[in-house]
Amino acid sequence: MDSEELPALAQGGVTPRFVFEGRARSEADPTKSNPVAYGITSAPQPSGPAACPIFHFFIWPPSGAMFGGVYNPFDTTPGNTPEVDTPAAYTATAEYDDIRQMITSLRPAGK
Repeated sequence: MDSEELPALAQGGVTPRFVFEGRARSEADPTKSNPVAYGITSAPQPSGPAACPIFHFFIWPPSGAMFGGVYNPFDTTPGNTPEVDTPAAYTATAEYDDIRQMITSLRPAGK
């Protein structure tokens, strides 16, 4: 749904990217929504019905790093509005803008 390369985090010819992505599941119950998450990955872009699970892992010495979070359109924790939202609508929120800006601004220490 959203992707941006992060050249400041490139290692060994691989450029990680910020992603906001989901995987479709066939569930009759809408509260068991399709998984949607944001994070940094250096995995190939998924495509087709055999796309791998969401995997937010990127190359970083000495081996790699993981960074990501989950978007839950049914979040009813105290302080959150208990209304069903869509991932597309979420990308238009200030919260999403803040998260995206924080992730895409990551730089190695000292740079």
